[in-house]
Amino acid sequence: MISTSRRTFCKALALPALCAAGVAFAAEKNLRVAILFSGYETIYAAPVESLISGLRELGYVEGKNLTVDRRYTQFGPDQMPPTARELVSLRPDIIITACAGSTRAAMQATQNIPILMVNVADPVGQGFVRTLAQPGTNVTGRSSQSRELIPKMLELLHAAVPNATRIAVFINTTNTAHEALWSDVEAAARPLRITPVRADVRGPADLNAALDRLKKISADGLIVLPDDPMTFNLRHRIIDAVNQLRMPTLYGPREFVIEGGFMSYGESFPDSYRRVGTYVDKLARGAKAAELPIEQPTRFQLVINLKTASMLGITPPRTLLLRADETIR
Repeated sequence: MISTSRRTFCKALALPALCAAGVAFAAEKNLRVAILFSGYETIYAAPVESLISGLRELGYVEGKNLTVDRRYTQFGPDQMPPTARELVSLRPDIIITACAGSTRAAMQATQNIPILMVNVADPVGQGFVRTLAQPGTNVTGRSSQSRELIPKMLELLHAAVPNATRIAVFINTTNTAHEALWSDVEAAARPLRITPVRADVRGPADLNAALDRLKKISADGLIVLPDDPMTFNLRHRIIDAVNQLRMPTLYGPREFVIEGGFMSYGESFPDSYRRVGTYVDKLARGAKAAELPIEQPTRFQLVINLKTASMLGITPPRTLLLRADETIR
């Protein structure tokens, strides 16, 4: 039997060798990765840096043995398909997408180049893969768990605002995942005796009008449905509007709360993007996208902005604060 100290010593010797082997493999050829996102480059700067940092740890260094072609379509309704075709024409080894729209456009542009999703909701239901365990297409990566999180999101908002009986739900009707999420909200609201009310927005051009319509909805709180590049990219406008309405709001990504939102519950975007780097490495080594199981996040963060809570006149219960992964003062 090998002692604990001896195992530790062996690991110390082995890890540098393994890392060196990984770097040596990565240096054998120049890897070309394409990124196709819906929205603005500045909004995705931090997640993409996490991706690049994760790849660097695996031996892929941009400007040395890694080329990254970045494209951000800024919500132009007709830009995604031609931008996807443009990226395919550059002959990348891998295409990385971050939403249903970019994933669908990439799939329409190529059936041969591997496509890596990040945070895409219900990839089976949306027809991107056959199963999570055996994708069976040129798509793999990480899916979100938003459908499974909806009951918890409602529960957390109800815990923060116990008297809330009427909750508005911000739904992007151009997002193919949101109708299924709305159905999940309806089902999860019944046992809590909450009445959910739709607050529809028909894409970015309708955002200001949708926020004006929100004023007329007599609601005790709001949930902004996750898995939506539009709300993520335009979060400043949403946060400002709902805070002016003094409406307690629960979001998915932590980034909303860092910038003044009340509460969030969801996965860590930087962590998800960093972990996608391992898929890039596997594909670069010859793995097939069709055979790489899709990973789902297992850790979710509850973040509460106490400064915003005070502005809203809310004192979160101690039991909720103890559950929080992070509080912002």
